[in-house]
Order: sequence, then structure tokens, then C-alpha cells
Amino acid sequence: MADEPLQTVDYAELHCITNYSFLRGASHPEEMVVQASVLGYQAIAITDECSMAGIVKAHVAARECGIKLIVGSEFHLEEDIHLVLLAPNRVAYGQICNLITIGRRRAGKGEYQLSLKDLANHQDQCLALWIPGDIAADGIIAANEAIVPQATIPPYHDHAQELKTIFEDRLWIGLEVFPDGKAMQLYEHVIDLSTTWEIPLVASGDVHMHQPDRKALLDVVSAIRMGQSVRLAGRLLFANREKHLRAPSVLKELYPSNLLTATLNIAEMCHFSLDELQYEYPQELVPVHLTSSDYLRQLVETGTVRRWPEGPPQQVRELIERELTLIAELNYEYYFLTVFDIVRFARSQGILCQGRGSAANSAVCFCLGVTEV
Repeated sequence: MADEPLQTVDYAELHCITNYSFLRGASHPEEMVVQASVLGYQAIAITDECSMAGIVKAHVAARECGIKLIVGSEFHLEEDIHLVLLAPNRVAYGQICNLITIGRRRAGKGEYQLSLKDLANHQDQCLALWIPGDIAADGIIAANEAIVPQATIPPYHDHAQELKTIFEDRLWIGLEVFPDGKAMQLYEHVIDLSTTWEIPLVASGDVHMHQPDRKALLDVVSAIRMGQSVRLAGRLLFANREKHLRAPSVLKELYPSNLLTATLNIAEMCHFSLDELQYEYPQELVPVHLTSSDYLRQLVETGTVRRWPEGPPQQVRELIERELTLIAELNYEYYFLTVFDIVRFARSQGILCQGRGSAANSAVCFCLGVTEV
């Protein structure tokens, strides 16, 4: 059981990678949430790479801990742009999910492909953290990646205008500082971007584990992702154990107070919760001149004639009526209509389809052709 939370601190973590980012994170979403609560954070964002897979577990843990959960996702674009998108409301949540779908459909399993053009459409609600790469002596080091030669450094100033056009006043530059000897160079780099393009700065942690003792596991999964042994991975691994949820005292030493306060301002903008979601079925399944109950009954009656040309037995008729009454009371008509539509399409394409599970022994499902039992 987690320890009692410390006194609330003026910080919200806006960039966390969990083990749902395959071979990148070393902690479960619920571990991240619990640890953030123990440290006294006011909020935490779970932002797995092009994924919402860990959000449900994080949501449950956040509700139990009483900490605010921010829903988001991380993306690496074709233009070498690293972004974290956060959902302030339900519309933004849908926009991020749609972006994930687009990116995943374009690539093979476990991969995704997105560019700035994809962000230009239907991203008018999301909040965005732009994470520039760390500056090295001879190039830029992206998070957990090898050094990029100076000649191939992404043209950050060119992309800044595009990002501002897309996100307007919903864009921040995420400053992620660690005691690795590059903090001063990184500060100069992001302050230059911020000043030139009038994009505000905000602190973030690029968190990959909830506690530093997960560093050995993080090294192992990172090496597996790179196809190297831990020994040979060398500089490609994180240099230290700092990619964890850090104590408030550490954060205050690394970041100016206004950048820590900015995390709270962003957190206050985010009101979306998974509690807002419910099943939503396609309305176009029902003809415009019928209600969902009328259409379902019509389909069931048609199926009844097909199943029993001379009329169903009395007990079957009574069962059908009981089921239709219960379906109407629970407003489940669209569920049955959706399943019916899927089964009908599958069979029209010669796809073997047999309803089972909760459909077994249902007279309505039998009449709809969802099940043969």
C-alpha cells in the first residue's frame, strides 16, 4: 500500500511514458499515478507514445488516490518533431484518438506514421508541448537516441511557425532538464526558441519510471528495442536514473518557479475525464422514419418468419417479447443493431461469423441471425 501523500506541491507532471509504450517505459500506469500522489503532485499526465492503452488503469488509480489525471499522448513526427498532446476536454480526447488511428493505420504492427500535415486538420482543441532535442557539442540528442550530426539537425525555427499556426495559444515548449552536464546548453536553446517565436515555456519530466530503482529494467527494455545487449547499447541508454518522478525539492532546484507554475496552469485547463465516456453507436443504422425500437422489432419479426415459417411456438414468442421489453428498458437497441450490422456485412463478404458468448440462448439474436443457437 502506498504511503500517505506528502503536502501538495506546485507541480503537475505533463509527460510520462509507461510500460504501455512498448519497450520504452519501465513502470505501470498505476505505479506512476500512485507515486505522483505520494510526492504531492497536483496532477499527472499519462502520455504513452501514440497510444491510450494505459489510460484506464491510470484513471482507476487516480480516482483511488484523489489525484487529477490528465489524458494525453506523445508523438514523434516525420519532421523530427517531438510533441506531447493533452486533452483539455472530450473533443480534444477524440481528436487525439483519431490522430492515433490515422498514424497506426499507415504503418505496420507496432509502428505509426504521422506528419505536421496530419496535425493541421481537426486539432483545434488539443494542448501541445513541443519537446526540442537536447543540445550536444556536435549535434542534437533526441530522447533515448543517438547523437544526430549537426548537418542533419532539424530546422526547429522553420517548424516553430507551423506549430504556432496549428496550435495558436495552445502551444508550449517543454523544458526537460536533468543533471547531465547539458542543462545550460538546453536552457539557452529553448529560451532562444521561446523568445524568437513567443512560445511560452513549461517544465516537464520525460518520465519513464516511477522510481529510480527501475533503471536496470529500463536499460534492459531499451536495449531490446535497439536490438543490442545492455553492454553494447552504451551511449544510447539514458546516462543516469533521473527519468523518474522527482521529489519537489529536486524540481525546485532545476526549474524557475514560473515554469513549475505553468504546469499547474495547463493542468487547470484540462477537465476531461474518462467518466464522461459512454457507449455511442452509429445513428445511421436506423432508417430515418423509424425509432431504434421499431427497427429492431421489425428485423426480429422478419427473422422470426425466416426461422419459423409457420409461426414460432408460444414459449418462443413470449421469450422474444420479454427480451425486446428488457432491451427497450435498458436502451440497448443500438447494441443489437450494431452487432447485427457487423454480422450481416461479414457474411456478405464470405467471412465466417458465428455469434457466441452473451448472445447464446437469446431469441432476439437467433431471429437476427447473430447466432444459430
